[in-house]
Amino acid sequence: MVDPQAMPLSARSHRARTRVLLSGVLGSLMIFAGSIGVGWLASVSPLNRDPLFIALRTESTGVLGSVIVLALGCWVLFRAWWRLGQELRGWPEGSLALVKRAVWLWSIPLLVCIPIMSRDVFAYIGQGRLVQAGQDPYVDGISSINNWFQLGTDTMWAQDGTPYGPLYLSIEYLVVQLVGQSTDAAILIFRAIAFIGVLLCLHFVPKLAALHQVNGAKAAWIAVANPLVLLNFVASAHNDALMTGLSVWAVYLACQRRGVWAVIVLTASIGVKPITLVLLPFIGLLWAGPKATWPKRILYWFYCGAILLGLMTLVGWMNGYWFGWLKVMLFTGTGYSIFSPLGIVILLASGVFSAFGISTDWILPVVKLFGRLVGVALAMVVIFRGTYSHLVQRLAIAFAAIVVLSPVIQPWYLLWILPFFAATGVRDDWQLLWVHLTTIYFVAYQAADQLFIWQFLQDELGSLPQMLSWGVSAVCIAYLLIIDPKTRKIAPELLTSTRWHFKRLR
Repeated sequence: MVDPQAMPLSARSHRARTRVLLSGVLGSLMIFAGSIGVGWLASVSPLNRDPLFIALRTESTGVLGSVIVLALGCWVLFRAWWRLGQELRGWPEGSLALVKRAVWLWSIPLLVCIPIMSRDVFAYIGQGRLVQAGQDPYVDGISSINNWFQLGTDTMWAQDGTPYGPLYLSIEYLVVQLVGQSTDAAILIFRAIAFIGVLLCLHFVPKLAALHQVNGAKAAWIAVANPLVLLNFVASAHNDALMTGLSVWAVYLACQRRGVWAVIVLTASIGVKPITLVLLPFIGLLWAGPKATWPKRILYWFYCGAILLGLMTLVGWMNGYWFGWLKVMLFTGTGYSIFSPLGIVILLASGVFSAFGISTDWILPVVKLFGRLVGVALAMVVIFRGTYSHLVQRLAIAFAAIVVLSPVIQPWYLLWILPFFAATGVRDDWQLLWVHLTTIYFVAYQAADQLFIWQFLQDELGSLPQMLSWGVSAVCIAYLLIIDPKTRKIAPELLTSTRWHFKRLR
């Protein structure tokens, strides 16, 4: 009797695969429709004068209906992703092509939706205008330019310097130069740039996985087709997408021992967001090769540093900002988030000390410094300890340590490290279950977070839109985990595959 899991993909039900792909498209279309009512628009956008936009954005029924459609769309897309993994179980030949098709089909409606779940894209426009005006975005806040608030930028950017690298400042400037005052056109271009990063991941994650004897289709399904990736890297147009895509490309080049090109591409990634500087030591180790002695490894670190320094100096000289990005990366950054372990520590400690009337101003800087020191220490350990064959996995652990031990963790920060863990292997047990649960939580959170609602409606509706979104998510999660005859099997199977006991060490 033939095992159906061993059959080639072409022999499986074409109708079932088509339904999965189309259901994902439906989810994306629903997200697009919901974004019309609660997505972010600049005050000066002509779309604010469109009758459909007016009806959906200024009437409570339109806003609440948009909240429901947006949340439902997220879960329809999530279910399609889960079902795609089920249909491709065993990952037979042809799976990667289907995953790539899914990413393209599910992304198309998101490429033209109104920005959701974040308004950082408007900060990109403001920073481009700062460059256009001849100001230094590493020193000057966006509030120093005229009409900044009407162009959609969040007030959090009013006084702060940009945390982005010099390459992305040049990209922002070029976009603003190209589109003039049209924020809507700028958003589409920034989203296209972000999608380039998604496509880089889609191309190089399977290649990197193949070098680690990991199925490329499974790795791409986890790290690219994932709805959390599509929502944050496409719909939200985060520049993290380009940074991540370039970093994956750079690591793949380093694994191929094409070190010069690896450092050049990684420099471009650092030029978008400097956080990927943490990958540079691992690029040097990969370039040096598996049999390199420590003197040779140190020599290749010197090569990497020299190329990076030369390129960043050239870019700094060309745009006039030199190494302002380094100062911002090292000495700025305020606040904390509830997603961060250190953020929870800060929150609890602040509550305890304030209850006794003790000043809490010192807690954030102390905990932040502690996190950085521990994160760097853990990164140093995996730089110097471990085998060459596990270098990319060691890289992922070091990157994760830096991210997790920061007081601020945004949902999309986790997507920086996901491609490297996926490419080095995520087991079908608690590891994949952790990916699922993390995705479920953040999809639910982001569906209710940062909804655009006019002030006069906020006064009328209060927290109802957020509560409604969470309610829709709770019902959908319960349906997927308990009722749906297809998806309710997923979590129990992963739990059954997990070894919850450990053999005694001898």
